[in-house]
Amino acid sequence: MSQKFLEKGYEIVEHTKKADIYIINTCTVTNMSDRKSRQMLRRAKILNKDAIVVAVGCYAQVAKNEIEQIPEIDLVLGNDEKVNIVQYVEKYIKESNAQNNETINTGNKIQDVMQSKEFAEFGDVTYTEKTRAVIKIQDGCDRFCSYCIIPYARGRVRSRKPEHIISEIEKIAKEGIKEVVITGIHIASYGKDFRSGKEIENEKEIQGNKQYRLIDLLEEINKIEGIQRIRLGSIEPLLITKEFLDRLIKLEKVCHHFHLSLQSGCNETLKRMNRRYTIEQFQEIVKNIRKYYKDAVLTTDIIVGFPGETEEEFSKTYNFLKNIKFYKMHIFKYSQRKGTKAATMPNQVDGNIKEERSKKLLELSDKNQKEYNKRYIGKEVEVLFEEQEGKYYKGHTKNYIEIKCETNENLQNEIKKVKCKKLDSDCIIAEI
Repeated sequence: MSQKFLEKGYEIVEHTKKADIYIINTCTVTNMSDRKSRQMLRRAKILNKDAIVVAVGCYAQVAKNEIEQIPEIDLVLGNDEKVNIVQYVEKYIKESNAQNNETINTGNKIQDVMQSKEFAEFGDVTYTEKTRAVIKIQDGCDRFCSYCIIPYARGRVRSRKPEHIISEIEKIAKEGIKEVVITGIHIASYGKDFRSGKEIENEKEIQGNKQYRLIDLLEEINKIEGIQRIRLGSIEPLLITKEFLDRLIKLEKVCHHFHLSLQSGCNETLKRMNRRYTIEQFQEIVKNIRKYYKDAVLTTDIIVGFPGETEEEFSKTYNFLKNIKFYKMHIFKYSQRKGTKAATMPNQVDGNIKEERSKKLLELSDKNQKEYNKRYIGKEVEVLFEEQEGKYYKGHTKNYIEIKCETNENLQNEIKKVKCKKLDSDCIIAEI
């Protein structure tokens, strides 16, 4: 959205500075997210009472009645409307000026996202960090986990056309970016909405009714000259079949880092969450990944204190995680989200118990990370350096271990071999 405004000649300022227009891209994944979104919307008007305040995104999409009660908001746009945000804002300004500069409310511009069937194409606009670009390949989710509001905020799965993705990454490669991160709401579903090859323009290799899926896209990206690393975002575990791995292992640019969204290590809890796998299936998936990739780094997300999670169920989760030995675990204390099935489930877990369980898993995660990092001391690794931090330049290995090197060189966007020397909290100190 920022890029769209820049293309039209607008200037982007820090969000804490006075501006004429404030765009608040809201989140609704938890009730806390809703609250923070409301606070930010109100704060914008305090910075400049004459500014135009625009609410966009997921909270705007699912909480129309709530958001209408916030007087500081001038314009509300849903997720499908983001693509044309500049036109909506300029239309609002024009209509306001026509009313002798009196602020008018042009109403909500929110379509029913559940009816959307096409990926909202922004064009060649990518969020680019210093050394990597984040490429969104799909939107929406059809899984309907019992704790999650996202399918209602983002709608059904809509996949971006392969030729648009490839074209964008080719342009990024020419700019010197070496790594792309493939992301979306549920990237394992990529292509499931392509009912036949005929629906995908300019894809000569797709004929008849062959389904074009994520692995087909990755094979195309792997061919792009200049791109040296392809990193996958969060992945649905059931995507990782032996057939998938047989094809993936042949792609030398794919990073050996897999973020598998687990959520719980207890079958009873997984069933209440409406996750569609068992811990036995998950364990087999992990076993296969480690068979194909000896240096694989596995990370995950875990929710503690899900409704009905007993001490016995948590113990099952803890022991399962202890056995799997994830490199890093992102731990979330369950938060009731109005509008989801889990919010009305009985046996909601006390906040103090959630805190205690979260602490235990965070300690386990830190222990696992340190033990894994120890294996690399004395070894050589290849690092893509990203930015300077004090006297160090830091970057990541292909399997996403953070490395720091003390140097006076400008190593940004350079790939170099370094020797690991010692541990430093959650990373490794190395020398060139």
